[in-house]
Amino acid sequence: MVFGDRKFVSPWHYGLVTVRFQCVCVDAADPQMLSRFWAEALGWRVTCEEPDEVVIEPAAGSPEDGVAPDIVFLRVPEGKSLKNRLHIDLRPDDRTREVERLEQLGARRVDIGQAADVTWVVMGDPEGNEFCVLEEGS
Repeated sequence: MVFGDRKFVSPWHYGLVTVRFQCVCVDAADPQMLSRFWAEALGWRVTCEEPDEVVIEPAAGSPEDGVAPDIVFLRVPEGKSLKNRLHIDLRPDDRTREVERLEQLGARRVDIGQAADVTWVVMGDPEGNEFCVLEEGS
């Protein structure tokens, strides 16, 4: 890569980075319920379930298995109070059909101030965590 007049070589090239993106953690009032929503939404599997923590991972043998970060749902006492600072974007083959499917699973459309002509649909999962369903395509 080149940035301005400087060539950038990834630290991985020199073996300097020995860390990887393991998981995304999501605070939840009910980790079991929320993890099941997201496992169903993504076609993933529950791989660890404790009373206060549930882990989901891509389906075994799928192209994402061992590549995509896990999602860990952690029980917290406080409820969600503000717009997320980090959210998930989904890219479906058919946005309209996917939004309908997600609504059947318990998601709902939400307004966070997005313009009427945006090319994505903002939704909230069953605990109100915002995520976006993008246009079709790759």
